[in-house]
Amino acid sequence: MHSPISRRNMLQTSGVLAATALGLSAAHASSSKTLKGNINQSVVHWCFKKYWDIDKTAQVASQLGIKSVELTPAENWKTLQKHGLTCAIASSHGFKVGFNNPDNWDQCIEILRKRIDECAAGGVKNVITFTGMRDGISDDEGAKNCVAGLKKIIGYAEKNNVNLCLEMLNSRDSSHPMKGHPGYHGDHTDYCIDIIKQVGSDRMKLLFDIYHVQIMDGDVIRRLHEHKDYIGHVHTAGNPGRGELDMKQEINYPPIMQALLDIGYQGFVGQEFIPTRDPYEGLKEAVILCDV
Repeated sequence: MHSPISRRNMLQTSGVLAATALGLSAAHASSSKTLKGNINQSVVHWCFKKYWDIDKTAQVASQLGIKSVELTPAENWKTLQKHGLTCAIASSHGFKVGFNNPDNWDQCIEILRKRIDECAAGGVKNVITFTGMRDGISDDEGAKNCVAGLKKIIGYAEKNNVNLCLEMLNSRDSSHPMKGHPGYHGDHTDYCIDIIKQVGSDRMKLLFDIYHVQIMDGDVIRRLHEHKDYIGHVHTAGNPGRGELDMKQEINYPPIMQALLDIGYQGFVGQEFIPTRDPYEGLKEAVILCDV
């Protein structure tokens, strides 16, 4: 039996629940306003292209307090600027073709030169680059070739005040074309750092992808401190699986973000996970987690 009092109590309870829901919605909407903002966050466009076009991605980034949408072509940069965003790092020749093989130098240099020009004109500070695949090339020969090839383009980057960021990628995960890259030559942090040091330019940097480093090398925080002078850009993703930065994966992101602050890193941290559920919610969670 339902008395008037019980119905009134039920209505009051419903009102509390509704108010709570409204409060959560308000917090959701204002999440970008409450960020500390010590970490400059970016979203990597390729991970979210199946859900959002560039304009929608820029809208979402702006809502969440993200300052950049990266690895998107120069023709999209005006759209980013319309939303008050930048592109933290530009794409280039792709990871399968790189400087470890002299046969690829002309192609890589041509693409990088074009990207450097676009970056100089568009106010973008970084361009990604890669070692390329092993294809029977020894480690020593690959490193030597990378140094020689990168030296052919680094002067042009210096002239235009643009950084070349060499990315270390894991070669262990063969489950998905973008979760791992079997056969990639620059698959260890120290290998890539040695190449960077030999190129010998302040414009030659490391793209420190936390997901890839965790898989191949681990000891992430110590490595950040060791290589702080060479880190030009940072990427995230959950491991294993390259999914969201949630409780299903093993990397403890807040202390890693704090380590970036401790070493004085002022560049961008790009969220580069592959969504396995609602992309907005996953991205929002990652942004808040990394906001230390």
